[in-house]
Amino acid sequence: MTQIHSEAATIIPLDNVDPALVEALLDAAFEPERHKRTAYKVREGTDWLPALSFAALDASEMLVGTIQCWPVALNTPEGRPFPMIMVGPVAVMPGHQGMGYGQALMSTSMASIDDRAPLPQVMIGDPEYYGRFWGFSNEGTEGWELPGPFERRRLLVRCANIAVLPERGMLGPWLR
Repeated sequence: MTQIHSEAATIIPLDNVDPALVEALLDAAFEPERHKRTAYKVREGTDWLPALSFAALDASEMLVGTIQCWPVALNTPEGRPFPMIMVGPVAVMPGHQGMGYGQALMSTSMASIDDRAPLPQVMIGDPEYYGRFWGFSNEGTEGWELPGPFERRRLLVRCANIAVLPERGMLGPWLR
């Protein structure tokens, strides 16, 4: 159990939650048109990773937040895929935002990555926030492209050694 301000939050595996509830939460947090966003194109045709995806329940055991992680790859101009984990969306119900649920979900997900063979993690988010708490940065992503519009400064990566990552490539689904 994770403590969120004065309320207790329970973090559980996302695959323990009814998918219809997850979709309703995502619609409430991001609006139903969210499927047109670039991040959805990046992970199109893949399923979220159960070991890294979680839900937050409030003290009344109501679903108030989710995080999903996805298998993606940075495909070099030569066609070589570099597997990565796309983090997000991190979604919290309106009315519960700013209470620490998103931070608890991110921390749980990042702590679940196996340190013995970690894949780089990539996300679209605010570098000031995700950099401060989890070490994400837009350093090294300048030559990366996405299959739709995006703010370049918000394309972030977290990797023990960014020198191993390609300088250029297109981020897309990792379809093994």
